[in-house]
Amino acid sequence: MDYITIQGYKSIKDQTLHLKPINLLIGSNGSGKSNFLSFFQFLKEIYRRNLGQYTALLGADRILHKGLETTDSISFKMEFKNGTNGYSMIMKMGDNQFVITDERLIYKGDSRTYIDRNDYEARITITDNFRAKYIKKYLNGLIKYHFHDTSSNSPFNTTSSTENDIYVLYEDGSNLAAFLWDIQEEHPKHYRRIIETVKSIAPFFHDFYLNPNKNGIIRLQWQDKYSSTIYGVNDLSDGTIRFIALSVLFLQPHLPDTIIIDEPELGLHPFAIAKLSGLIQSAAASGCQIIAATQSADLLGYFVPEDVVTVDQIDGETQFNRLTTEQYKEWLEVYTLDDLWRRNIIANGQPNY
Repeated sequence: MDYITIQGYKSIKDQTLHLKPINLLIGSNGSGKSNFLSFFQFLKEIYRRNLGQYTALLGADRILHKGLETTDSISFKMEFKNGTNGYSMIMKMGDNQFVITDERLIYKGDSRTYIDRNDYEARITITDNFRAKYIKKYLNGLIKYHFHDTSSNSPFNTTSSTENDIYVLYEDGSNLAAFLWDIQEEHPKHYRRIIETVKSIAPFFHDFYLNPNKNGIIRLQWQDKYSSTIYGVNDLSDGTIRFIALSVLFLQPHLPDTIIIDEPELGLHPFAIAKLSGLIQSAAASGCQIIAATQSADLLGYFVPEDVVTVDQIDGETQFNRLTTEQYKEWLEVYTLDDLWRRNIIANGQPNY
């Protein structure tokens, strides 16, 4: 994605963010980081023609900027691959639901290709316009990941199918076992790389025990290097299971165009955060665009200013600003980027901004 413009969505009144291979969003609680990431889930619901249901369940007041009394429409525009293709939409609040008043495809900056006006659901998936296939490919693979739940009833502790759950890693990691099993079977080099990465932060770990039953149902299990006992997810620390999920996400054989993830550093040891930075950089170098919100100064220290976007809420409006090396050139001769954020030398993205 080259850029995205969002108007009228939650705390985002009108912002354009130009995107790079790595985009780390930093800011205080309530600044709008999560709102920005949630927009991509909103976009996925629009693509699935679930706009009406999504709005009804969540409530228009919680979606529109400062509620219905202030805002009656949401719009967005995005372009991909140096402006070759793009997609835009304007939706206005009607009688208890949104009406899409303008939906169009963009080709090399020309946005005259309408595919719909005045409908309640998007037509991107059903239009016969040949340019739509490029947008559909991108939107179909758009997933906002979160690996926060590591409780005994977490998605990591559920079963998955080696027939149906092997094609894409689910947003909450609930098919991690089946997805890993397929990597082991079809891409052994990638599997070994995942194993070695996990071992680098968990020296006791030996291998996964991926043994589907006769119906192809599998649960995530593992072995340590000191015994033949088969362990389950609950025998791993929260940080270890999250790091396993992150390793699979960033080291999978067929990376998606974009990975969107909220607070990937949650619960990780500082050494694991260093490894996570390498996973992010490796995936970006392979052509996968990373959009991540983080609260971790430690993670920030492994990146350059151009990878970082500060997020602030000013008078109830989220604002984005990308850092540049030129801004902090002299400071960076003495301090690392995380030092500058801790010392409030990077003024944006702070609670008191």
